[in-house]
Amino acid sequence: MTPPGPGSGRVVALDYGSGRCGVAVSDPTGTLATPLDAVERPGTRKGFNRLLAAIRAQEPVRVVVGLPISLRGGDTAQTRESRAFADKLADFVDVPVELYDERFTTRMAQQRAGSAAEDSRAAAVLLEGWLQRESRFGADRAI
Repeated sequence: MTPPGPGSGRVVALDYGSGRCGVAVSDPTGTLATPLDAVERPGTRKGFNRLLAAIRAQEPVRVVVGLPISLRGGDTAQTRESRAFADKLADFVDVPVELYDERFTTRMAQQRAGSAAEDSRAAAVLLEGWLQRESRFGADRAI
């Protein structure tokens, strides 16, 4: 079975942080990424449930979680925390959860105007990168 990709439904992207999780969603065609309200303290039960509700409200075909890899390409404490978060999230949603390199997304989000929280703008930058990669390489590649 081919995993869903751009053009086949909404994709939700998350810029995870223990204090706040940025959220963005694509349009069903996989063309646009829109930042949504960030979710405070996603590591708590209450925050995690708010995040699950935000994800489910979008009815996505996939969730992409930003992976904060170091500039040298290695793991950090935050990388490990993000991997653990993505694993936990995968147990609670009925769609694939994918990790995606988020290096420089916050810096790029800081350069963008907008009323959305910086974390959600970073999630939108992350999602745009993921959508561009998927449109170039196609959803039929191995994940």
